[in-house]
Amino acid sequence: MEESSAMITIAIVEDDPVTRLGLAAIVDNETGMTAVASVASVEELEAKHLTAVDVILLDLYLRSSEFQGADAVKRLVERGHRVLVLSMSDEELAVQEAIGAGANGYLTKEAEPDEILRAARTVAGGKTYFSATVAGFLLRDAARLTAREVQILRLVASGDTTPEIAAQLVISEKTVNRHLERIRDKTGARRRADLTRFAIERGILSRFQRKPPRPH
Repeated sequence: MEESSAMITIAIVEDDPVTRLGLAAIVDNETGMTAVASVASVEELEAKHLTAVDVILLDLYLRSSEFQGADAVKRLVERGHRVLVLSMSDEELAVQEAIGAGANGYLTKEAEPDEILRAARTVAGGKTYFSATVAGFLLRDAARLTAREVQILRLVASGDTTPEIAAQLVISEKTVNRHLERIRDKTGARRRADLTRFAIERGILSRFQRKPPRPH
């Protein structure tokens, strides 16, 4: 067991009672970590009105919840939670949709207890964690971009505007926009916020390289 000076709080959202009990036991048996909720649905979690949870450990497909899949992830992320998905599915579409909805990590239910705990600590620490299979999807997607597209994506993700990117690369704004359209088509990320998430999750840009928000 790992020691930690700060208690990491975990909420488990899993509709299978045996799995739910098992996950709670894994968490509660770990030094410096505690399960503050163990519920079967997003609605049940929300009814508890928990104000401080470091990580939501979420089953992606909840039969007893109105919110399933990417919708469940989005619902929790919109409420300020960090979400670590633990799912039976390792299909690429499910992974992409969960990450696109804001998941901070993704594991399959084949993960060993040690990896689940390691992933929870990583996500609680403000980073992302993906299983080897999922990471393979992400790296493959990133490899589809050309060197110039990666360069422009990195600048977009760091907070530069189209005119600033054009000036830095000594190309026209029209050319920048053309590259951006190809990047959007390849990644499926349309908004700048989604492009930034894509860049961070694939290691194209560290989240710590982001420029501070521009004053309004």
